[in-house]
Amino acid sequence: PLDPRSPYSSSKTGADLIVRAYHETYKFPVNITRCSNNYGPYHFPEKLIPLIIKNILEGKKLPVYGKGENVRDWLYVEDHAKAIDMVLNSGRVGEVYNIGGFNEEQNINIVKLIIDTVVRLMKEEPHYQKVLRTDISNINYDLIIYVGDRLGHDMRYAIDPSKTAKELGWYPETPFTEGIEKTIRWYLENQDWVEEVASGDYQKYYEQMYGHKN
Repeated sequence: PLDPRSPYSSSKTGADLIVRAYHETYKFPVNITRCSNNYGPYHFPEKLIPLIIKNILEGKKLPVYGKGENVRDWLYVEDHAKAIDMVLNSGRVGEVYNIGGFNEEQNINIVKLIIDTVVRLMKEEPHYQKVLRTDISNINYDLIIYVGDRLGHDMRYAIDPSKTAKELGWYPETPFTEGIEKTIRWYLENQDWVEEVASGDYQKYYEQMYGHKN
């Protein structure tokens, strides 16, 4: 059941319901997919995973909402794309399909895993340290700071993709430990892209969203 708690999530819910209404009223051929949190290459650096990677490389603090106990389900972007393709080609018209990663985890554990993975990759492949001018001795859990949570922010995002798995045979192919390493490697090797998109407007957003400590 849809149960939005903020204007942001309510707007998403409203869009779903309008699309559903066009199908019911006018038989407009639609499918609706609902996914859990995506991650992977080209993820805009305001989001948790690319933000943490970016701040690690810049020697900045790592802001985590609340106490880091918010739970999210993470889905690698390529798995999501494959699921959408499968719904388009094989899904029943008018149906809703949930696309989840079967990978719920607290935010604080995600942040610590990113720290550990960045350090491990830089030890295994020292050229990263040279190219990125990053000293791994400064990368540790002490970089984590806790900031005030967003208003109306849910403690847990959960999704049940069993219908999609049963009807379409879809299941995410990328284990999180594999996907997060692929993602981190991509950001380590594409810092030019990150710097280009992290404009002045991004800096204003960053201050607004993470500039308040608990």
